[in-house]
Amino acid sequence: MKIFLLTFFITSASLLAAEKPIVLWQAGAPGALGTTAKDIPTLTPYVPAKASGAAMLLIPGGSYSGIYEGQAEPFARWLNEQGITAFVLRYRLGSAGYRYPAQLQDAVEAMRQIRGNADKWKIDAKRIGVMGFSAGGHLTSTLINRPEDGEIEGRTPAVSARPDLAILCYPVISMITKPHATSRKMLIGDKPSDELVRQTSSELQVRPGLPPCFLWHTAEDKLVPVEHAQLYAAALHQNGVPHELHLYQHGDHGTGLIGTQHPWFGDLVYWLKAQKWISEP
Repeated sequence: MKIFLLTFFITSASLLAAEKPIVLWQAGAPGALGTTAKDIPTLTPYVPAKASGAAMLLIPGGSYSGIYEGQAEPFARWLNEQGITAFVLRYRLGSAGYRYPAQLQDAVEAMRQIRGNADKWKIDAKRIGVMGFSAGGHLTSTLINRPEDGEIEGRTPAVSARPDLAILCYPVISMITKPHATSRKMLIGDKPSDELVRQTSSELQVRPGLPPCFLWHTAEDKLVPVEHAQLYAAALHQNGVPHELHLYQHGDHGTGLIGTQHPWFGDLVYWLKAQKWISEP
């Protein structure tokens, strides 16, 4: 593990510094409840020293009540090591009073800004993916399932918000089957309608034509049960969506953070190479 950590930090030191955070909504977020930092979602770019042209919108978890920073910059740096330009989204939260679809509005807008500025960032507009952890995995699944819920009335954007692939790491998926209580409350409140519960249960919203997905989870996860990933993978299979599911026997929620050794890193790199996102050395 010491060798892994040393290699990571030495490699990270050679990467370009992160760009300044970009305010996602220059005129104020739709339905903003104030003007403090919690009301101003941002997108922070991380550009690799040697870019492949692929890009990833990175969505940390935090139960829709916070942003877990261990799933933000460290993974942006790791993606940079693979030649992928990363963009960390810090979205509006339920703990600040925001309910669905505010978080999805931020994700949709982030995708549009990344793709709309592909030339500026020197990325391929057809190779922009999304990667989310835990509740961020739920937002990732919602972004590929129901991006229309994040559209702003009266706008007619010319740029697609559709990711070209998706990576879901121990994701929250269902608001019905073994739901994660905090994520559910922060996203849809204490007394959501049955329609809203179904609308935000991602296993019920899969349809043909979604982008390829990589999912992983652990059987010992006590916070977000492994059934979440299994339900989503089953729905992807039923709808003919290309996907790969990795279930690891050991590890609680949050296993496999940067600085640890876990097979999911290698499994994901192998899959990304198969998707032509990472070149063979």
